[in-house]
Amino acid sequence: MNSMNRRSVLLAGLGVAGGGAIAACSSGSGSSSTALVDPSGSAVAAAEKKRAGTGRRHRLTLTAAPAVIDLGGGVLPKTWAFDGRAPGKEVRLSVGDTLVAELSNQLPNKTATSIHWHGIALRNDMDGVPPATQTAVRAGSTFTYRFIADAPGTYFFHPHVGVQLDRGLYAPLIVEDPKETLDYDDEWVVLIDDWMDGVTGTPDEVFAELKQGMGGMDMGDSSTSAGSSGMEGHDMGDMGEAASPSSDGMSMKFMLMGAESDLLGGDAGDVKYPHHLVNGRVAADPDVYTGKPGTKVRLRIINSGGDTAYRVALGDHKLTITHTDGFPVQHQEVDALLVGMGERYDVLATLGDGVFPLVALAEGKDANGFALVRTGSGSAPKPTVRPKELNGMIMTASRLRAADDVRFETAKTDVTHRIELTGGMEKYNWAINGKPFDMNAPAASPILIEEGQRVRLDFVNTTDMWHPMHLHGHTYQLGGSGPRKDTAIVLPKKKLSVFFDADNPGQWMLHCHNAYHGEAGMMANVAYRA
Repeated sequence: MNSMNRRSVLLAGLGVAGGGAIAACSSGSGSSSTALVDPSGSAVAAAEKKRAGTGRRHRLTLTAAPAVIDLGGGVLPKTWAFDGRAPGKEVRLSVGDTLVAELSNQLPNKTATSIHWHGIALRNDMDGVPPATQTAVRAGSTFTYRFIADAPGTYFFHPHVGVQLDRGLYAPLIVEDPKETLDYDDEWVVLIDDWMDGVTGTPDEVFAELKQGMGGMDMGDSSTSAGSSGMEGHDMGDMGEAASPSSDGMSMKFMLMGAESDLLGGDAGDVKYPHHLVNGRVAADPDVYTGKPGTKVRLRIINSGGDTAYRVALGDHKLTITHTDGFPVQHQEVDALLVGMGERYDVLATLGDGVFPLVALAEGKDANGFALVRTGSGSAPKPTVRPKELNGMIMTASRLRAADDVRFETAKTDVTHRIELTGGMEKYNWAINGKPFDMNAPAASPILIEEGQRVRLDFVNTTDMWHPMHLHGHTYQLGGSGPRKDTAIVLPKKKLSVFFDADNPGQWMLHCHNAYHGEAGMMANVAYRA
């Protein structure tokens, strides 16, 4: 796949953003030429008409532009952000409302962009994936996203061009349910992010280093069998910035070595981040939630990171998980939870009296994000504190169960697709079914489904690394009774089966939500036959 800058230039030549950029004819999964549903076609329009709407419109303008932002503690990086702040301003509406969001692209160097509304099952031509569902929004141009948000929950939005996800262009999107039965007194949105842009480099520089691969590095005998990552967990100590260049001159400015996690099955991540943020604040100068003892708070936890899973805990408190990826689960009381990139969890906590650390441990990376809950007097704990809850009962999605009212009815599976996750660090050749996705030909080799089908996806991870796999436009169920999700962790050398109903026609990206794995090619087009 092309780097962001090169691809942005290619896309910029396609003109001002508009609907359905993809022709409806392409070759499908080894079959002869197959007609696909057009993102702006009649099937998409018909599905949109079925969505229950309130008639209310929530209008806003999002200006993507360079900005110097304040992360606290004197950290003032130059990045790209919506309206001069990162995270961007929270967008909140009620279920059934129509969001009308004008994106104004003021990015430099003729950089094209888009907005993907992560987790929302919306109309296909508003999904924000150039060039698959729209033409990219050229620098100096605008594009208006307009769709009904008909599923309540905790979501967020970010670009879907190159590795722009790892800059400051993201914000929470909360769809409230006026019929909500959950009992709580207050809300706190907790948005977690790994940050490097404008501090040690840019995401494009990170990707350029990563995609050189590790095969040419002068590390002695590291020969491995074909198909292996070539670097078993990179367990080579911290080779950070002091690492020597390899014989071919490859630098090691951004690559993180030795990040290990039992929860993630080994290699935890590849990128070294100088900061881990909670609500846009560094650990040394944290965000503070202020409340009263006994308050029951709903925390909406969002991982908007590029390469980091977080183990989240609130010191001296239990957390009751109520939702994941917008959908309710059977309530589960835990000490901590594991949140992969793109995942969201809603939890309840009844606050004690004092000052408590909310810690987002960067899994396997010996670093953390940090915020404070203050309900009384007392001194703040240090940003490096490790509450005992981090090593208590840690919940992962595979152990949750869907709430009865959102669990899929039992049905015969109409089609099963094997989604083999392939590649590794040696050649940085991440892919699905051995074929890196070509964003310049997004309809070339689709994973074909038909409207009305019950679809099974078997994620088979042949790699030595975990992957948070995200499906656009739908939620799937883990197994027969697991939670409804749109992003799920697939552990190395493991298989995860998920099911969904093909009820939202169009062409939808299925990809690893590690920003760099997805950009390298671990992506596919799940496309409806016309």
